[in-house]
Amino acid sequence: MMAFVIDASVVVAWALAEDHPDAISALERTHRDEVRVPVLWWFEVRNALLVNERRKRISRADAALFLRSLSRLALTIGSSPDETEVLAIARRHRLTIYDASYLELALREGVPLATLNAELRQAAQREQVPLLAAGSG
Repeated sequence: MMAFVIDASVVVAWALAEDHPDAISALERTHRDEVRVPVLWWFEVRNALLVNERRKRISRADAALFLRSLSRLALTIGSSPDETEVLAIARRHRLTIYDASYLELALREGVPLATLNAELRQAAQREQVPLLAAGSG
């Protein structure tokens, strides 16, 4: 069993049934591996669902059903981030604080990161954080 950090972009792809190989791979991994997220993940996922409800990409009922299924994941919310490190990562890679918090958690925990965000993927590669991708175990 191996832990990994997952960001909201991957989870929202699941909610919208997007056929993205990396998102599908991450979903499969949730059945056997521990998922770690920063505190802001809870808010980001729900905000993205609400935005997609308003855009008519998901119904209110489907969003509620998805959140119920999400609550069954073996999920660990990371401890308070290292503020200095989050800011340094955000500045170094021109990321939002939100995206930098996922990378800081993966770095601190020494685990791979699952994201569909191109900028965050590039920053992870520069920081030598393994990316969870289709076919990566």
